[in-house]
Amino acid sequence: MNKLELISKVAESANITKVAAEKTLKSVLDVIVKTLANDESITLVGFGSFSVTTRASRNFRNPQTGKEMKVAEKKVVRFKVGKTLKDSVCVKEKAGCGCKTDKPMVKKK
Repeated sequence: MNKLELISKVAESANITKVAAEKTLKSVLDVIVKTLANDESITLVGFGSFSVTTRASRNFRNPQTGKEMKVAEKKVVRFKVGKTLKDSVCVKEKAGCGCKTDKPMVKKK
């Protein structure tokens, strides 16, 4: 689903115009971006949590040249899935999906 499809679904679900749904979505996304830019986290109970963490600097080797290089430390956005969202996506009938099922997980070889 892309942004336009999401706007259409929100407009239909909330019984509002697409213009109103687009403004609402834009406002929500703007607030999320500004909050994360201030190193604050956002928790939407049942859906998940957005937070900013710092990824440590590390060394790596360029596979083409073999030269060792360093990646500087940087801030990255993390998302942790909430229980309600996780449970709604995790369908017990799928074998090996990692749910709490009666079936053992199938390991790929």
